[in-house]
Amino acid sequence: MTTDSQETGPPGRRMLDEIREQPAVLERVLREGVSEAQAVAETVRELGPRFVLLAARGTSDHAALYAKYLIEITLGLPCGMASPSTLTAYAANPQMSGVLWIAVSQSGGSTDLIESTVAARRAGAVTLAVTNRPNSPLAESARLHLDIRAGQERAVAATKTYTASLLTLWQFVTGWRGEGTGAARALPELAAQVAEHAEVRPIADRYRFVDKLVTTARGYAYPTAREAALKLMETSYLSAHAFSGADLLHGPLAMIDQDRPVIAIIPEGVGGAAMRPVVDQLHQRGADLCVVGDTSVVAGSDCTIGLPTGTDRGVIEQLAPILQIIPLQRLAHTMAVARGYDPDAPRGLHKVTSTW
Repeated sequence: MTTDSQETGPPGRRMLDEIREQPAVLERVLREGVSEAQAVAETVRELGPRFVLLAARGTSDHAALYAKYLIEITLGLPCGMASPSTLTAYAANPQMSGVLWIAVSQSGGSTDLIESTVAARRAGAVTLAVTNRPNSPLAESARLHLDIRAGQERAVAATKTYTASLLTLWQFVTGWRGEGTGAARALPELAAQVAEHAEVRPIADRYRFVDKLVTTARGYAYPTAREAALKLMETSYLSAHAFSGADLLHGPLAMIDQDRPVIAIIPEGVGGAAMRPVVDQLHQRGADLCVVGDTSVVAGSDCTIGLPTGTDRGVIEQLAPILQIIPLQRLAHTMAVARGYDPDAPRGLHKVTSTW
C-alpha cells in the first residue's frame, strides 16, 4: 500500500475524491443496507421503546441530530441527545428500561461512546450502534448494529461517512415505520449531479478572506448547518457558528452585519417556510447572504446554490440534507485550497480513530 509520504497530488485530493465517491456510497447503502436496516427496525418495533436517546461526537453528532428530527416527526416518539459523560465521568446510573440508545460513530472506536453504551445497556436500554466498522468495539458493545457501508475514509474531514450515516438512519427509521425506501431511489443520481456541478468557486472566491461566518437552518436542514460550520472550521480555520434559524433571531442576530456572511440552508417544505422570516431579518440587516436550496427565496441574496428538490424531481424534505451538505463540503474544500491550506492536513488534527 502506498504510504502518506509517498503520495503526491494537489492539496485536498483525498477530501475531494471522497466527496466524489458519495453517489457510489449512497447506491451501495440503498442496494446492500436496506435488508439489514429493516431487520433491525423490526426488532426495535417489537421491543416497543417509549423514548430514544442518541449519543455521538463531532460529525456523527450531526447525523444523530438528523435522526432526532426523523424520529420525533415521523414516529412521534420523544427523543433526546444524550450526555455520555453523565454515564462515564460522573458514573450516573439512570433507569433506562424502555429506552432505545442509539450510538452513532463512524469509527466505532470512541472510548466515551463505547463506555456509555455499555453503561446504557447495563441500565436496561436497548442499544444500537451505527458505525462504519461492524467489528468495532462500539458495534460489539451494543445489542444491535447498523453498518453505514461507506468504505475506507482516509481524509481527516469526514464527508462520505456523514451522508452514508444519514441515509442509513433514514432507512432504519423508515423501516421502523413499516414503510419502503422508494423515496430514496433517485438519491445517487442527484448526488452525482450536485457533487460535480454545484457552482461553489464564485462563493469560495467571495468568502476567501473572511474570518468569521454563520450558518443557519431549521428542521431537517439544521444538522446540515452544523456540519457545514464544522467543515469550514476544520479545513479553513474560520470562526464558523451554526444556529437554528429560531435561535438566530433570539440574540445572535445582533452580531450579523456585512462583515459576517451568512449561509442559510433552505429546503422546499416546512423547514424552508420556517426560514423565510429569518431571511427577511437578514436582508433587513444588510447581511451578506448565501442561500443553499430553495431558490424561490433568493431575491436580494448575494449568492445561491440551487439543489434538485421537490418530489417531482426525486427527493423529499427528509432526504434533502443528504444533498444539501455536498456543495458545502465542496465549498469547504475549495475555500481551504484558495486560502493556501491543505484540507487533507489540517493543523493539529488527525483521525481520532480509524474509520476502517
